Amino acid sequence: MPELAINKRAFFDYEILEKFPAGLALTGHETKSIKMGRANIAGAHAVSRNNEIFLLGMDISSFQPKNAPPDHEPQRTRKLLLKKEEIKYLTGKIQSGLTLLPIKLYTDRGLVKIELGLGRGRKKQDKREVLKKRETQKEIRKFKI
Repeated sequence: MPELAINKRAFFDYEILEKFPAGLALTGHETKSIKMGRANIAGAHAVSRNNEIFLLGMDISSFQPKNAPPDHEPQRTRKLLLKKEEIKYLTGKIQSGLTLLPIKLYTDRGLVKIELGLGRGRKKQDKREVLKKRETQKEIRKFKI
């Protein structure tokens, strides 16, 4: 399962409570572009519309810029492929105030998958506490060795 893109900022800005794997509805040139590492999931998030979940803000640059299809949109809305029970569960969580955001893009047996995280936003003070905690853990590890 090679990782194609990672959203490191998600773990800093959000407290990730649960993770879900999902498929993506992509076109052929988007799949090639993602497998070449030309995808950016930082700043993307998922929304629920009409009993379906869509991913907004994910940027996929064209596979061959000079030979790109005329209808290529780098930040188009992409449908997530989930089971009905998962969609109902996630829709309820989104409506209760949690955020659904992508954590990483990876391949599974040749198919492009995305790992979604259900998270609660952190405030500035919480982010500072996380940084302090990481620093103290680094120092402890440094002295143990």
